[in-house]
Amino acid sequence: MDAAGHVNNTIYFRYMEQARVEWLEELRLKAGPNAPFAVVVNASCTFLIPFTHPGVVDVRFFADRPGRSSLQTYYELRLIDDERICAEGSAKMVFVDSRTGKSIVIPDNLRRLIDPSQE
Repeated sequence: MDAAGHVNNTIYFRYMEQARVEWLEELRLKAGPNAPFAVVVNASCTFLIPFTHPGVVDVRFFADRPGRSSLQTYYELRLIDDERICAEGSAKMVFVDSRTGKSIVIPDNLRRLIDPSQE
C-alpha cells in the first residue's frame, strides 16, 4: 500500500508477471541451458481504478498471434466479484536463445502451443 492507502503501482506489474509466468509454465516453457526462453522488452500499465485493501485481484491474460520472435500479451486486472477493469496492461516478449542471448524465431512446436490455429 502507498501513503494514500492504494496498492503501489509497481505491484500491478507483479500481478501481470505472475499471470505471464503461470501461462508460460502451462505451455511447459521453462528456461534451461539449451532451451529458448522469453524476456520482456516492453511493459505498460494504464491505472483506471485504484486497488485498495482488502481485495483479491483477478488477472485476465490474453496473447496475440506470435510474430517472428516476439509475442504481445495483454492484461485486464479486476477485483474478484467486480467486473470493472481497474487496470489494463501489456507486455511484449521476445524469445531468445539461452546460450547466446540473441532473439530467435519462435520454434514451430512452441508457436503451435501459443496459437493452436497454426496447426
